[in-house]
Amino acid sequence: MPDTLKIAVAGAGLAGAQHITALRRAEGVALAAVVDPGANGADAARRENTPHFQSLGEMLENTRPDGVVIATPTRLHPEGAAACAAAGLPMLVEKPIAADTEQAAQMIKAARANNTPLLVGHHRRHNPLVAAARETITSGALGQMTVINAQCWLCKPDDYFDNEWRRQKGAGPLFINAVHDIDLLRHLCGEVESVRAADTRIARDFEAEDSAALLLKFANGALGTMTVSDATVAPWSWELTAHENPAYPFTSESCYFIGGTRGSMSLPDLVLWQNPAARGWWQPITATRPVFDFGGDAIFRQILQFAAVIRGEQQPLVSGEDALRALTIIEAAKQSAKTGETVRLT
Repeated sequence: MPDTLKIAVAGAGLAGAQHITALRRAEGVALAAVVDPGANGADAARRENTPHFQSLGEMLENTRPDGVVIATPTRLHPEGAAACAAAGLPMLVEKPIAADTEQAAQMIKAARANNTPLLVGHHRRHNPLVAAARETITSGALGQMTVINAQCWLCKPDDYFDNEWRRQKGAGPLFINAVHDIDLLRHLCGEVESVRAADTRIARDFEAEDSAALLLKFANGALGTMTVSDATVAPWSWELTAHENPAYPFTSESCYFIGGTRGSMSLPDLVLWQNPAARGWWQPITATRPVFDFGGDAIFRQILQFAAVIRGEQQPLVSGEDALRALTIIEAAKQSAKTGETVRLT
């Protein structure tokens, strides 16, 4: 392996720009090319003084990077992943992995057939506070997990929907935003056995939902609730509480609450609530919070891990299979919202 890995970025939109910034900052990696047929791609390549290509096919005819970040629109992920798999190029695919589980399964199959690493951009797992939360849970500090509550309440401005696809079916906050939260809940709380959901279009007359509520049953017996809305002015979302991205204002609120028989924890502030002596609602209860840097740049750390996977030093923190499971839960929620029935997962 070269001392500096050359990584191309396909897609020069909001996500692609974040990856380009991370590549600029990280040691041991460099931007190999920008792949995007639009003006954004040409402009980004010019700013970064790097080659610009209209497609991955054109890029592969002219150069071969050490890896590719696929940050194109979701509907184009299977095409990009197929090109990378055929060329044996390790890939980091933005979330959600694909538009549906069938496409995601095909992407995973193609990557396996060519022994090609496939990582997925559920970047929140790379935040050190998530590792700290998982360590608290596995230490037994919460006891038997009983209940989970997660919120993703945010307000997307009107001009966000100037792009027609953002108003269409499948572009609502369940698919775009909640898939991140589902991935973290799986990572922290375990597998989901069943989903019951309802959604609404109360705020906008679009095909896509603007709000949804989920009831989740976990394999460990815990029950979870999650509400998501992209039409609600509120501070309770990972974006506004985790301090990962300076584009969002930072609040001191939390958006996840995980409870058990011996304690409860809120995230992302990592506050742990416990009875110091006997358990009971009449007993004193204390809050402890670790000494911790809450300014973790998860996308930057994700790029570093991608480089480590390319070098064969690590296994993907978020695999294609992880992303497929999260997408399966989102599809189950959509099915439940449509039918009114509980959907059981295998």
